Amino acid sequence: MPPKKAAQPEKKILLGRPGNNLKIGIVGLPNVGKSSFFNVLSRTDLGKAANFPYATIDPEVARVLVPDTRFDWLVQTYKPKSEVPATLTITDIAGLTAGASTGAGLGNAFLSHVRAIDGIFQVVRAFDDAEVTHVEGDVDPLRDMEIISTELRLKDTEWMEKLEQANKRGRSLGNTSLADKARKEEIATQEKILKTVKEDKRDVRKVDWSPKEVEVVNEMNLLSAKPVTYLVNLSEKDYVRKKNKWLPKIKAWVDEHNPGDLIIPFSVAYEERLSLMSDEEKAEEEKKVGAPSALGKITHAGYASLELIRYFTCGPDEVRAWTIRKGTKAPQAAGVIHSDFEAKFICGEIMAFDDLKEHGSETAVKAAGKLRQQGKPYEMIDGDIAYWKSGQ
Repeated sequence: MPPKKAAQPEKKILLGRPGNNLKIGIVGLPNVGKSSFFNVLSRTDLGKAANFPYATIDPEVARVLVPDTRFDWLVQTYKPKSEVPATLTITDIAGLTAGASTGAGLGNAFLSHVRAIDGIFQVVRAFDDAEVTHVEGDVDPLRDMEIISTELRLKDTEWMEKLEQANKRGRSLGNTSLADKARKEEIATQEKILKTVKEDKRDVRKVDWSPKEVEVVNEMNLLSAKPVTYLVNLSEKDYVRKKNKWLPKIKAWVDEHNPGDLIIPFSVAYEERLSLMSDEEKAEEEKKVGAPSALGKITHAGYASLELIRYFTCGPDEVRAWTIRKGTKAPQAAGVIHSDFEAKFICGEIMAFDDLKEHGSETAVKAAGKLRQQGKPYEMIDGDIAYWKSGQ
């Protein structure tokens, strides 16, 4: 008998909305520095920073450049007429408060804004300032993190309980039809989600879901399924000296409740001061105080948390970074440029950025045998440089 074929591993399906135009939202309690952070990140004053709750009601949106030394090198090498770097879409969402899930403090509107984004920058206040009031009366980042986490889970619980009631009112399901069996599996996943957020008090994103379950989870667009990056807003003094009494406690809280989530300390006050300087002055100030701006690191973290990568197209007319999600196959990556490229896809000529940098030119890469023709099954790698061939 011929040997049995090895079982193929199930294809990993990413949590979250499929697509390349994903958005990350700035979330937190009122007066923790969200809008000021949005302003320096986007270099605008759209965020209406103010010392009172709900200074931002309608979310503000900006596209922020994602720093990339590879892109800079490609621009210097090709000297194109046009250069288009990768961007991250950032939304400034008004402050959530305890009780938001039941509508307190414009809570329903704010949570609908959270539902519309794909990932979360959770700004946590760890600085004291008598002139900036705290909606809860005093500074306690652990309490603030618990409030946000709880409100998002409570809203998910409410949503899943409504689905549970609708399922009970639905028709009885048999055991024979494929449609009924699929529906039973869907309901079982929905029950598992409800148990996760209501009884286990865990975020949906922290459960190891099967590929079939992920498909159901993604249809729900749950708040606690969205990736979170914790941004701890320190005073400039604490950021420069890299010490703050709350940081070890925040890390312990994250390790206990959401292990693996990224924590980035930064200082809005410091970033605001740097934003008023020229590039030369900024570099000099960062060197003088011994603390770099954290904005580039934060932007990269948000981009990565959404499972986004980029590939490049290069030539004398344009060097451009194209954003795609991890796991994207070559035809779909080509389709980001134009739908015809996907529909009439023939192949891609692909080289790695590192190979181009090592050999210095496309001709040298080709001579070294590092220019590859890839077909429809090829899964794109971050930093690929691609030339697409499509039919007429």
